Amino acid sequence: MGFLDKLKNRAQRAKGRSKERAGRDARDPYLEAEGRRDRVAGGAKQVGERVKDTAKEIRRTGR
Repeated sequence: MGFLDKLKNRAQRAKGRSKERAGRDARDPYLEAEGRRDRVAGGAKQVGERVKDTAKEIRRTGR
């Protein structure tokens, strides 16, 4: 399940970047802010996945 979560997070970040760019081009601050929120949320979720992976690795190695 971790791989699919990571893929969804990357897709959310990409969608956010696209919205942010579209908002900037259209001079729509609301669309730009929505894109920034999507991008940041995807990034935060990605960090959470990395933390979980690190914890699993630590448990696996017995440290």
